[in-house]
Amino acid sequence: MNETKPATAAPAPVPTKAPAARPAAGAEQTGRQRAAELLQRQGVLAVLLTVVIAASFIYPTFASLDNARGVTIQASFLAVVALGMTMVIITGGIDLSVGSVFALGGVLAAWASQYGFLAALLLPLVVCGGIGLLNGLLIARGNMAPFIVTLATLLGARGLLLALTDEGATTYLVPEDSAFGELGQGSVWGFGHPIIIALVLFGAGGLVLQRTSFGQTLFAVGGSSDAATLMGLPVARTKILVYTLSGLLAGLAGALNAARLSSGVTIVGVGMELDAISAVVIGGTLLVGGAGSISGTLWGVLLLAVIQNLINQIGSLNSSYQSVVSGGFLIVVVVAQRYLARSRRST
Repeated sequence: MNETKPATAAPAPVPTKAPAARPAAGAEQTGRQRAAELLQRQGVLAVLLTVVIAASFIYPTFASLDNARGVTIQASFLAVVALGMTMVIITGGIDLSVGSVFALGGVLAAWASQYGFLAALLLPLVVCGGIGLLNGLLIARGNMAPFIVTLATLLGARGLLLALTDEGATTYLVPEDSAFGELGQGSVWGFGHPIIIALVLFGAGGLVLQRTSFGQTLFAVGGSSDAATLMGLPVARTKILVYTLSGLLAGLAGALNAARLSSGVTIVGVGMELDAISAVVIGGTLLVGGAGSISGTLWGVLLLAVIQNLINQIGSLNSSYQSVVSGGFLIVVVVAQRYLARSRRST
């Protein structure tokens, strides 16, 4: 009788020491991407601080409190306009009409101030918001190019302004000691009301952009309008809202400027749309849409205001040099954005 040998168990594998873990390539890439994104968004703040510190040593009057008040009050009007422009550009659009709408809002506010505070504030908001709404409808519903639409409303708003003022011959004045005039000339702790209003609006804009579904929709629409549509996002409604908001903010800034100057000046706002776009792009918002920040726009506006103030401090240079310096900054920032975007894609 044959005997079978019992099956022997396979020898247990000898445990070996695991090799030391190496950092994953993805983690390293993520770190580089975060660094590029941080530089893209907050690089302007570092430039602003550097310019301010250097100017404070070179020009003693630059660091004075009175000069700081002057810089911020002048920057507050552009800041309000640039806030609306930021949201438009994040969606991948552009609004060239804000300069003319700004001037029109000031004239309407000065004319309506004779009928009281509410009339002076509401009339420019209604008319300028209506212009923004028209822009949004033509772009979102009519599938027209934002550049063409807003260029047309730039000309239309400037034409309406000239018609209301007899080709600029009539200047409407804000009544003395009116509540509307106090809105532009009053102050809190030495800082004018327009500064406080601009800061409040920027705080609210930052919360909307970062903490609400509407803000996230702006980024999605700017990243890819077709993809946002497939995701079920209200693309058309979002575009209509941002252009309406841009018109409202431009009209509000114009009204504040009229209250500050006690008159509806007809020659203001020329080229303001380019200043707003420059501030937004210098602040890190991509012209192609899909990325940007409210805080970056604020730093961009302040940087342009500081440059203008430094030109005034020098004395031997006129204000036209601001355009030269601003254009140089804009070219550098756009080139840097392309480089950073390429670095983020390659990693």
